[in-house]
Amino acid sequence: MANRYDMSGRILLALLGAGLLGHAQAASIVEWEGCSSITADVDRLACYDRVSGRSQPEAGPVPAGDTIVMEPAPPPVAAAPAPEEPQLLSALSRHWELDDEAKQGAFLFRPHRPNYFLPIKYSNSPNNTPFQGTLIQPDLGLDKLETELQLSFKVKGMEGVFGHDNADLWFGYTITSFWQAYNDTISSPFRETNYEPEMILAYRTDYEIAGFRGRFINLGMVHQSNGRSEELSRSWNRVYAQFGFERDNLALLIRPWYRIPEGADDDDNPDIEDYLGHGDLQLVYRKGRNAYSLLLRNNFKSPDNRGAVKLNWSFPLYGRLKGYVQYFSGYGESLIDYNHSQQSFGLGVSLTEGM
Repeated sequence: MANRYDMSGRILLALLGAGLLGHAQAASIVEWEGCSSITADVDRLACYDRVSGRSQPEAGPVPAGDTIVMEPAPPPVAAAPAPEEPQLLSALSRHWELDDEAKQGAFLFRPHRPNYFLPIKYSNSPNNTPFQGTLIQPDLGLDKLETELQLSFKVKGMEGVFGHDNADLWFGYTITSFWQAYNDTISSPFRETNYEPEMILAYRTDYEIAGFRGRFINLGMVHQSNGRSEELSRSWNRVYAQFGFERDNLALLIRPWYRIPEGADDDDNPDIEDYLGHGDLQLVYRKGRNAYSLLLRNNFKSPDNRGAVKLNWSFPLYGRLKGYVQYFSGYGESLIDYNHSQQSFGLGVSLTEGM
């Protein structure tokens, strides 16, 4: 009997253990499935550790004498500085490429002096008797109204002469023609054309004087002639030094010159300095797209004081084309007129500006 009851107890304990084990397995499956539904990686991993019975590491006390070093927060990224506004180049800098930003290299054509066409040019006293060395002065029959054309360019032949960054060598050429376009009586001829090639060594400077900034010194050699013969021939050769200053929108150009002497038999106009003097002074003022210039000459002699004044004004007309107004008074508007005084007024268009 005792053995039968002992066997029955063992069977009952086995069945009870199996039931409890099955309940434990069923509970574990539910918990595992619950962990798998967690989306956050850290929380899902902690759930798996809890269900599997893995112990979580606890933060222990910090040993005495040890310090916790906190990494410094990265410094805030500084905002990029705003780009600087480009410096506007002055008229002198653009014309002679005085600043590094203005340089364009050698062998490119640039304007030299003003390029313009005046279809209307009125003179109060045309030079009808320009002949020299003749007793009889025939009247040329010139009209007071004519046209004038000037074309002028320069080319940089060498940048950095003698290895000096501040010195450039230029070659310039200017042609000015006076045309009796409305004079049908004498078949509308070109009454005078002047040719003016020159060579210029431009040296950049930077100094202050009387509120003006000295920008350059040009050393030049220039030949000017009208290409005619006998009594109508006019020519001379000069060397000069031109000093360029600027202040805001105002440019000041001072150019003294020295005439290279010629033999008495070859000199077409030995007294030309008595009328055209020994230099000139030019003021150029620009405001917006308007440009105003004043040219002065004087021989500084008394009582035979002679000189000339030329005023130019260019203004916007259409696109890059500008209107051009010119006034002249005095001696030497052209070489044939070097010893003839007159006043003239011209109206036309400017193609490019110059100095």
